Amino acid sequence: MKSRKKRWLYQGFRLVVMTLLVLGVLLGGFAIYTVRRSFPQASGTIHLPGLKAEVTVQRDQWGVPHIYASNTHDLFMVQGYIHTQDRFWQMDFWRHIGSGRLAEIFGKSQVETDRYLRTMGWDRVAQQEIQQMNGQMQADLQAYADGVNAYLADHQGSALSLEYAVLQLLNPRYKPEPWQPLHSLTWGKVMAYDLGRNFQSEIERTILLKSLSPQQVEELFPPYPKNLPVILPELQTDPVDKVKENLPPNFPIAIASTLESTIPAIKALEELIGATGVGIGSNNWVISGERTVTKKPILANDPHLAVQIPSIWYEVGLHCTNKNAECPYNVTGFSFAGMLGVIVGHSDRIAWGVTNVQSDVMDLYIEKINPNNPNQYEVNGKWVDMQLVPQTIQVAGSQPILHTVRYTRHGPILSDVSPNLQQFPSQPSLPIPQQYAVALRWTALETSRLAYSITGINRAQNWPEFRAAAKDFDIAAQNLVYADIDGNIGYQMPGKMPIRAQGNGRYPVPGWTDEYEWQSYIDFAKLPHSFNPQQGYIATANNLVAENYPDVITTDWVYGYRAARITEMVNQNNQDISIEDVLEIQGDNKNLIAQILVPLLQNISLDNQRLETARKLLIDWNFQLEMSSPAAALFEVFWKHLLVAAFHDNLPIEFYPDGGDRWYAVVQNLVTQPDSFWWDNSKTPQRENRDQILQQALKDAVTELESLQGKDAQKWNWGKLHTITFRHATLGKSGVPPIEALFNRGAFATSGNGETVNANRWRANKSFEVTDIPSLRMIVDLGNLDQSLAIHTPGQSGHAFHQHYVDMVEPWQKIEYHQMLWENETIKANTRTTLKLIPKSHAIDVQARIINRR
Repeated sequence: MKSRKKRWLYQGFRLVVMTLLVLGVLLGGFAIYTVRRSFPQASGTIHLPGLKAEVTVQRDQWGVPHIYASNTHDLFMVQGYIHTQDRFWQMDFWRHIGSGRLAEIFGKSQVETDRYLRTMGWDRVAQQEIQQMNGQMQADLQAYADGVNAYLADHQGSALSLEYAVLQLLNPRYKPEPWQPLHSLTWGKVMAYDLGRNFQSEIERTILLKSLSPQQVEELFPPYPKNLPVILPELQTDPVDKVKENLPPNFPIAIASTLESTIPAIKALEELIGATGVGIGSNNWVISGERTVTKKPILANDPHLAVQIPSIWYEVGLHCTNKNAECPYNVTGFSFAGMLGVIVGHSDRIAWGVTNVQSDVMDLYIEKINPNNPNQYEVNGKWVDMQLVPQTIQVAGSQPILHTVRYTRHGPILSDVSPNLQQFPSQPSLPIPQQYAVALRWTALETSRLAYSITGINRAQNWPEFRAAAKDFDIAAQNLVYADIDGNIGYQMPGKMPIRAQGNGRYPVPGWTDEYEWQSYIDFAKLPHSFNPQQGYIATANNLVAENYPDVITTDWVYGYRAARITEMVNQNNQDISIEDVLEIQGDNKNLIAQILVPLLQNISLDNQRLETARKLLIDWNFQLEMSSPAAALFEVFWKHLLVAAFHDNLPIEFYPDGGDRWYAVVQNLVTQPDSFWWDNSKTPQRENRDQILQQALKDAVTELESLQGKDAQKWNWGKLHTITFRHATLGKSGVPPIEALFNRGAFATSGNGETVNANRWRANKSFEVTDIPSLRMIVDLGNLDQSLAIHTPGQSGHAFHQHYVDMVEPWQKIEYHQMLWENETIKANTRTTLKLIPKSHAIDVQARIINRR
């Protein structure tokens, strides 16, 4: 009896185990199937409706496709198809940002962000641009959209991307709509916002005036240092007194509370697209053949953007099999998924790179509102009706929400995104209306020709054609550097730069008169440019373009520390410069503020051996922020604590120093004033000076490092503190660990900081985690295009668990590159997969012929 019972229990246990194993295998198989189901077909043949002729796509070991087509329509159609294969979730997410339609995917949590985005109205402007476009541009954008939609026609749900399988659990009713040219254009607006946002500096300065004097505020926004380089030293003019703000007394202080109420919406959008904007950097430089080993120009570029996965960039080659007037493209480089063409790269004739100008093209206007009619505002003593644009925000799992956007002559009323429009009782002592609103004027809220510029630069064969195309680069203005195979180098700043009747854009201004209106834009011919300068190179790092330029581009230039190091390394090279030298510059980690502060630490008194050991570590250091460096770890932690000790007691928490280039300039000025107001800690009874704060910061840094990495200073390590985690912009921040684990990757150790040439930014008011990176690195050899190099991160694919999802992270960490394949023979020799796309009607004809032969 016992034996039978034992046997029965054993068999039952065995059955349960086998059942669990089978279920586990089935579930595992289903998971693998679901994950791999969306991986793109990279080889074989696909029959594509709408193609005019056969197109070939050859991918290399990194998943970089080179597209060969016989006509422009097919070239851009297949670019849309390939982007969709690899990145559709990213494209879908980006277009919902551009149109303010996030809540229809993600529900109530994104309603306030949608209000903010609808108030911006990027899709409404893009629609106007489409209506004004010529036939060729419309046809190109439509061809791209047709390629996207051809892929969507055969792929839905988890077959598109793993994200849609997860989304089915959260919002089962969501289905992606067809792609429209509108969606390609709105992403240009999002990037313009990401690269601009100078109105945030207006807001910050205004709010700081509540607790600081105007002089103290200006000390936190110092003028460009005289000892740092400008982009075009040859472009010198006579000194000009630029028009200063002539605001009524106490005007900014009176509106500070209203501006504070806009901050939550701004921060919510930053969570999605990255907390970049003001201070965001990039590097590019071009060196004449007179100074290179190859005797031809070398061009380098590394745009700095927020950490994200998938990569913001998609590397691609676009090749007309017979380049002619009907199909004029032969170009390779980096594109945005969702937009046709190549944004940064080279053709068979020219190469170009970009860095952000950070031009001041956003102004806040205070509008006087009619107390008897909230939809009227004053213009030169008369009440004028606002334009009212009703919006319906669809919300997943909930009822739609109605939102009305109000427009004045300046633009949308930004203060409407706050819970309540601020209303104040009439106070004769304050120079503001009884009721008012804050409107935003911004060049990107006017129709743009940016799309023309991208394809125009891709077609350009020489400097005049390049400049003609650059003229259309009218929003998100960039410092464009240029080189060609004939040996020329050049620089052009494009963009709409407002000329103001009064003021320089540093503070919000009254909007009820014409005193502060934009009168016109700087004529393109007068914008800074240079061709074959005598010094033999051009280097830009978001820094000041020229001394005494007569018009206001911005008063908030990036302060030029990266530019200083780039020009130093270019000029210290006594021999001709090689590709390897340029690679070394792109990977340089020298910290220039450490050069200023470390000598000051030599002379302060320290009260124990721990601090003496730490000080010696810094004094013996070469100022390079290498991953394994103990001194680099100590200095960066010291820098954080120096900013805390000097500034936190006098600033609102939302404006604590982030440690970027502006704070380099602030501290560089303050160290020459040992008894400055800023060195004193207002929360203590005694008055501190510079050396006491330096000592306190060093002590706090040593204490923090000992708690994080132990008491042995030789084992401190910057890379272990300073890590990157590539977080998926949507599901990777869901707060659900298993979902986040599907899409996020990291942490990865890194070197540098935001102001080294190898610019891996961390924010001193947040953590040591990297927030912004060199999102790509590119070095183009105009003497032999096949010797050009590139890398971006984390990888080409947007599909989690795909071999190209994060395969570029390790070489990117090590400042390693892959070859930018160019010549047909080189591409063919390095091809791993070949995909043929055939017109569907042609495929049917071929099939019929085969059947007839049988």
